[in-house]
Amino acid sequence: MSNKKFILPEEKMTKSWYNIIADLPIPPPPPLHPGTKQPIGPSDLEPLFPMELILQEVSTERYIDIPEPVQDIYRIWRPSPLIRATRLEKALDTPAKIYYKYEGVSPAGSHKPNTAIPQAFYNAQEGIKKLATETGAGQWGSSLAFAGSVFGIEVFVFMVNVSFNQKPYRKAMIETFGAKVVASPSNLTNAGRAILAKHPDSPGSLGIAISEAVEIAAKNPDTKYALGSVLNHVLMHQTVIGNEALLQFEMADDYPDIVIACAGGGSNFAGFAFPFIGEMLRGGKKVKAIALEPTACPTLTKGMYAYDFGDTAMLTPLVKMHTLGSSFIPPSIHAGGLRYHGMAPLVSHLKELDLFEAKAVNQTECFEAGVLFARAEGIIPAPESTHAILGAINEALRCKLEGKSETIAFNLSGHGHLDMQTYSSYFAGSLEDTVYTESDLQESLADLPKI
Repeated sequence: MSNKKFILPEEKMTKSWYNIIADLPIPPPPPLHPGTKQPIGPSDLEPLFPMELILQEVSTERYIDIPEPVQDIYRIWRPSPLIRATRLEKALDTPAKIYYKYEGVSPAGSHKPNTAIPQAFYNAQEGIKKLATETGAGQWGSSLAFAGSVFGIEVFVFMVNVSFNQKPYRKAMIETFGAKVVASPSNLTNAGRAILAKHPDSPGSLGIAISEAVEIAAKNPDTKYALGSVLNHVLMHQTVIGNEALLQFEMADDYPDIVIACAGGGSNFAGFAFPFIGEMLRGGKKVKAIALEPTACPTLTKGMYAYDFGDTAMLTPLVKMHTLGSSFIPPSIHAGGLRYHGMAPLVSHLKELDLFEAKAVNQTECFEAGVLFARAEGIIPAPESTHAILGAINEALRCKLEGKSETIAFNLSGHGHLDMQTYSSYFAGSLEDTVYTESDLQESLADLPKI
């Protein structure tokens, strides 16, 4: 049984990003200034971002045109394929139809260049020559490094320490594209030095790495900051995934009953699911959306919906989101891109509106699902993507139990070619299911800002 690929012709590549805020029944709560606790304005963000991205961040327009120079770079790998996973269906003996949108075809091997390219473009337009950023597992760092090489921008990456050591080839990819990368926490910033003084062996976290990158950008007028997830404009850039998938399902003469993606900061889930949820909000077919997260960092399933800082050193504006507390350091799981204490405010807002479900899963069962998928479909998935695969498999097995022929679609956000040491650990039986410490979580949540 051969798989069916649905590949859009280049001339049908989506020409706009989708902004779900235009279709929401209730607008999301505004970001607040950490000092005044009042809603922030564009001037508050100017030290960090170019004005065009700030305008996108606060936009209520349904669609934002993708600039032609960005489309031109997108054409290197976009449109990405939508694939009917017939071999996986057969392996599961399920009546369900399973599709996956494969984002591992990008230069960095993940969905992250979808926002790295426009972010670098808009910075270059303003004459910015340097960008500082953070990265968890390295997909975002390598993506921004690639984008910097395209638009002539120097990129400096703070890579979470545990991933810096676990994933040396991601570090090498970042350097190959011309960026500089250091382990975070580092001795290069006040934020990093403060953490190291308390915890010399700190595994690091995305919250810490964000603090270091923001500090560098705030102190240097020639440097801006770029974020790989969480913010509205980042989520919007990623909707090229779901926009394409809508057109590809027309080609397939099908439509998903269920859409699934993993969730760390939220851009991967939003990029795939938001266009489908938007169709539903505008009177289209009802769709069940599911976000999968690790039990070791259960932001959506265990976090509190509250105003919090996006970083550990409390340098960023306050945003209302599902959070484990900005000082929370998640256990050192191998899905480094999902080790973030907070969830995108827009994703969190949709969760509060009951527009999707969230489930937490263990990393060993994720890798089991990833191996099953690899042997059926021939693609070794990134650790983060195995969460979505597990979600799709569980839904397909439910369909088998209930005798239902539902259509399931998930976002395969990246390949795992640079994560093979983790797979070796899984096969050796040394991969463990780590869980957060309840006392650490409660201590972190106790420090939430008083709003």
